Amino acid sequence: MNDKYKTLFEKVTLKNGVELKNKFALGPMTHISSHDNGTISDAEIEYMRLRSKDVGLSISAASNVTDLGKAFPGQPSVVRDSDIEGLTRLADAMKENGAKAILQIHHGGAQAIPRLTPNSDSAGPSPITMQSFDETEPHEVREITEEEIIETIKAFGEATRRAAEAGFDGVEIHGANHYIIHQFVSPYFNKRTDKWGEDPFLFAMKIVDAVTKAKEKYAEDDFIIGYRFSPEEKETPGIRMETTKELIGKLIEKPIDYLHASLSEVHSKTREGKYKDIERIELLHQWIDGQMPLIGIGSVFTADQALRAIEEGNMEIIALGRVLLLDYNFISKIEEGREDEIFEYFDRDREDKYGLPELLWGQLDKGFYPMPKK
Repeated sequence: MNDKYKTLFEKVTLKNGVELKNKFALGPMTHISSHDNGTISDAEIEYMRLRSKDVGLSISAASNVTDLGKAFPGQPSVVRDSDIEGLTRLADAMKENGAKAILQIHHGGAQAIPRLTPNSDSAGPSPITMQSFDETEPHEVREITEEEIIETIKAFGEATRRAAEAGFDGVEIHGANHYIIHQFVSPYFNKRTDKWGEDPFLFAMKIVDAVTKAKEKYAEDDFIIGYRFSPEEKETPGIRMETTKELIGKLIEKPIDYLHASLSEVHSKTREGKYKDIERIELLHQWIDGQMPLIGIGSVFTADQALRAIEEGNMEIIALGRVLLLDYNFISKIEEGREDEIFEYFDRDREDKYGLPELLWGQLDKGFYPMPKK
């Protein structure tokens, strides 16, 4: 290994004392490769096994906690106890080479796709018209009821129980990317006048509480809880960095072991307001103030880009997304001094299709994940 990359392979300790073997994480990526009923497929197990083999922390694709929350075709399910058998196989594959396996738990909310949900339904904090994932036309979203809100909170707790029973090392609460938890925080989506609108953080905090209570009841002390969030959104009115500062202040008071900032570019800068033109990751790291590790992600395709992300000191863990689709040996190539052999570009003529499941390859070829090209 080139000595300059050694820092990437130093161990990281999470808030609960769990030690990760290096500073790399597999970012959660939609793969649309589960069976139609959400059970785990052989293709997805092999895909996750290969991309988990060298990371310290491996995070699954977003897995829906209720049928109403299903937002992708081929999305993994953690809705029923009957899902546990396949999830156990997935967890085993992800942990095979020493990674800590994390199940990302998710509800699409307004982005749930009606053709995939019971009664062709979609519900979010407030009525809105949305176009999601592969839809060709927008769909109408109704306001989620108080009863359904309570059911959804409970479902995140039950999903945590199932993750523990399946042998996962932890869960990541998906509070980012315009899905239901993000939607309740955002004034663009949440126009309610009840308590769920008056306190935009209430829904998120109740879910964190449900997950932590499930951990206390069903898992060991070393079970990991992470929380993913989007720090700023382009919609108006929307989440601003000031909102996120308040959110982080609440999250660091909870028994959470890491925070994960969802960014399209890890060094991206804020859009507006008092923090305009400052790197988001710098602000986030400052606000977390060493209370727990911060994961950053976004447009890292080379060893030097990964190193820069870590060495600048604004994150403890760098998550890899698209580059691990292109090259699941990205990390081992750095470790073996072969970083010049990393596949950095998308080539639709590759005969091996990068070892991807057929359905994911089809989406990649259509540009679902923007890829660098020569």
